[in-house]
Amino acid sequence: QVRLVESGGGLVQPGGSLRLSCAASGFALDYYAVTWFRQAPGKEREGVLCISKSDVTTYYTDSVKGRFTLSRASGKNTVYLQMDSLKPEDTAVYYCTSGRGCRGTNFYGMDYWGKGTPVTVSP
Repeated sequence: QVRLVESGGGLVQPGGSLRLSCAASGFALDYYAVTWFRQAPGKEREGVLCISKSDVTTYYTDSVKGRFTLSRASGKNTVYLQMDSLKPEDTAVYYCTSGRGCRGTNFYGMDYWGKGTPVTVSP
């Protein structure tokens, strides 16, 4: 069964860090680009950043540049989203998706989707 499962979300204070995981099963994540989206309460879902099959990161949201990074753990079929210097405005449900490339932020144009993991940044 093909699945993407996010984990690692939670409550963190401003300035803190979290590492989210996106674990794939039923397919080899190494052959796909992985795009992270987020949806804050009362707001539309937005594309945040993407890691290509060749491990190049594309940022779709300027506010996370220098704070969010992506990496792959190939042996674990997992992509990690390291989030540092978190701000209250980073509060959202974070979704990982996989697709053929870092080709934009059409959520429903991806091949596979996770169900999301919530991140709350609050004192």
